[in-house]
Amino acid sequence: MAKVVVFGVGPIAEIAHFYLTNDSEHEVVAFTVDKEYMKCESFHELPVVAYDMLVDRYPPQDYKISIPISYKKLNTLRAERFADIKSKGYECVTYISSKAIYYGSHVGENCFIFENNVIQPFTEIGDNCILWSGNHIGHHSIICDHCFLASHVVVSGNVTIGEYSFCGVNATIADNVIIGKSNIIGANAVIFKNTEDYSLYSSKETEKSKIPSNRLRGF
Repeated sequence: MAKVVVFGVGPIAEIAHFYLTNDSEHEVVAFTVDKEYMKCESFHELPVVAYDMLVDRYPPQDYKISIPISYKKLNTLRAERFADIKSKGYECVTYISSKAIYYGSHVGENCFIFENNVIQPFTEIGDNCILWSGNHIGHHSIICDHCFLASHVVVSGNVTIGEYSFCGVNATIADNVIIGKSNIIGANAVIFKNTEDYSLYSSKETEKSKIPSNRLRGF
């Protein structure tokens, strides 16, 4: 059991607090934000401390950190904060939902793996990754550092997803594919071949029908 300080006071920090409190052995004791974003002194009846006071108030020898920052700026904001936290001597907690199926070989620090993820044998997940609910991570796959997978992503067997990459809802990656670093694989995209670094793949949005809904029979 660790006493944990959560970075942020927004919706994702609130979600992290919920899962760590209700489905982990850890105890959330406080939140921290950059001083310029301090708009409250407490959140969920726990203290909020300015980030520049974190080491003094919650020293790394006694507390651990969770950094549930989203994929903004292609995960670089979370990566920068993770690096800074580590430079201060903190260990970051990793959460794997009790409702996930996990048979993997390795998960790094500051990962958040939500419910209904299926993670097959011989998989490796690097540091600072977020896997939202309901993904399939196939055998022998590697998810490198600082990635974000939205819900219902299918990663087939022996896939590598490069660092800083984002996979949107319902994206599918075929067997034996290497996704380059800093890729955006958009919602519903299907990838069959290796991708280059800094690539963007997006599927076409469903077009609106010319027939209005109130003219459909049976509705």
